[in-house]
Amino acid sequence: MSFNTGWRRSGKKNDCKGSQKSDLSVALEDCMAALDLFLRNDFEEALSRLHCRIKDSMYHALTYATILEMQAMMTFDPEHILAAGNTMKEAQAVCQRFRKKSTFSNRNFTEEELHAEVCYAECLLQRAALTFLQDESMISFIKGGIKVRNSYQTYKELHTVLQSSTYVHGDNHGHFEGGVKLGVGAFNLMISMLPTRTLRLLEFVGFSGNKEFGLQQLTEGSAGQTFRSFLCNMLLLCYHTFMSFILGTGEGDVEDAEKLLQPYLKQYPKGSIFLFFAGRIEVIKGNLDAAIERFEECCEAQQQWKQFHHMCYWELMWCFTYKRHWKMAYFYADLLSKENAWSKATYAYMKGAYLSMLTREECQPFRESEVVLFRQVHGLKQKIAGKSLPTEKFAIRKARRYLTENPITLPAPPLEMMYIWNGYTVIGKHKDLTEGMLKTLDEAQAKLDNSPRTEFSIDDQCLVSLLRGLCLKHLGHQEEAEAYFTLVLCNETQIKFDHYLVPNALLEHGLLCLEQGRKEEGIKLLETAKQNYKNYSMESRTHFRIQAALHKAKATGENGIHTMPSSP
Repeated sequence: MSFNTGWRRSGKKNDCKGSQKSDLSVALEDCMAALDLFLRNDFEEALSRLHCRIKDSMYHALTYATILEMQAMMTFDPEHILAAGNTMKEAQAVCQRFRKKSTFSNRNFTEEELHAEVCYAECLLQRAALTFLQDESMISFIKGGIKVRNSYQTYKELHTVLQSSTYVHGDNHGHFEGGVKLGVGAFNLMISMLPTRTLRLLEFVGFSGNKEFGLQQLTEGSAGQTFRSFLCNMLLLCYHTFMSFILGTGEGDVEDAEKLLQPYLKQYPKGSIFLFFAGRIEVIKGNLDAAIERFEECCEAQQQWKQFHHMCYWELMWCFTYKRHWKMAYFYADLLSKENAWSKATYAYMKGAYLSMLTREECQPFRESEVVLFRQVHGLKQKIAGKSLPTEKFAIRKARRYLTENPITLPAPPLEMMYIWNGYTVIGKHKDLTEGMLKTLDEAQAKLDNSPRTEFSIDDQCLVSLLRGLCLKHLGHQEEAEAYFTLVLCNETQIKFDHYLVPNALLEHGLLCLEQGRKEEGIKLLETAKQNYKNYSMESRTHFRIQAALHKAKATGENGIHTMPSSP
């Protein structure tokens, strides 16, 4: 798929002649040209082109706000998130002016009024996405879900309109249909991924989701040459390369991601967004050197928006973590700590974590020490929209033991944080990477064995056991892996601090059982992890992964066949 000339920039630049009200087709063409500029890394030019019409054109207002939201999603900067939210709220008000002053029971909508409905619903949907960006907790989803009930209902109604025999295709039908597919697909995909306890609350207020139907709608929406094709594509790429790993068990389809990306990468060979996703796909495939090359290329492609660089730095930090190149991983964590505002506490923790893997002599050139860095973590915490970041809370809890005069060191902290970000799914595809990580864990185990017993000993032993079990599972040593997961469970009552280890050991044990065809046993372990534990570190993320694992178990039971509903 490639864009037609409608996506190309026109000869006009910032045509801000104050026409009272633009024709819908002209507005769409202008916004697509602005989006084309954005995809070519001409970010400021794209925003400038849109800005002159954001008060009187719903599509200019929506596109402008969407670009700012993408910026916020790249930086996680509280100021960017606030600015994006306010701009999206203003865009929503512009869309409201074009909406019909009646309900959907009256089908006599003009084309412009239908577009106003889909744009209004999209504003609400994107505001909900910002709610999640501020906090991963289930409470945020519930609040966001209730807040966008109107958006959800509007998309359902518009989906019905599209299927109605009385609906007449307007000149911009493709753009309208793409908007509906974007919303219906996004809602179905998002809701289907939620943990059961959240899902029940949302279903109680009228929400429902089907993952396969959501993916189908987004795929259809991405296939055309419409205003929403790019956004449908981005959502699918985010699902296959990020959401399915961080909030799932790595069930994204890399082949699908590559097929979605290639046409865009061909048309925009220097487009930062596409180079970034190309790098991420290489990471998932375990091709770390190719990934590093892509991320470096992405950084070189443009200098306007450093946010893209920061996203690449984060990925590069993990690439070098997977390779156990601790100095290079430290280098990128240090760059992030100096340039990015998302979580100074997390960056300080990661810097300390990498230095902890080096000898005292190797640390000297950096002029920092792990102890000093870990002691800084608590003082660097911040709140976004009144909420602390889950990763930051985790880092603060882990760094607490360094506040004493003679701290007990953490065992292999980069490897623990790697688990939080589901990195073992990545290294598991390459035997040499997994064996290397297992060697590091063996060294950590030997250090524990030779150290005096402390109040942290059981917790540290259970952590190393969980991570060794993961490595052994990926290397095909399933019985040994199961023994390590069981070891964590056997020590449950003696764990004093890292209570997250037990539900996660149950999760990993359950996934292992599913891989071995022990479906009933696997589901039982997953249900135990879901029902019996609460108030532990990174709980939301664990529940997302449990939900994904249970979904996988049900899919296996149905031989991979899913019923596609005819409506959202």
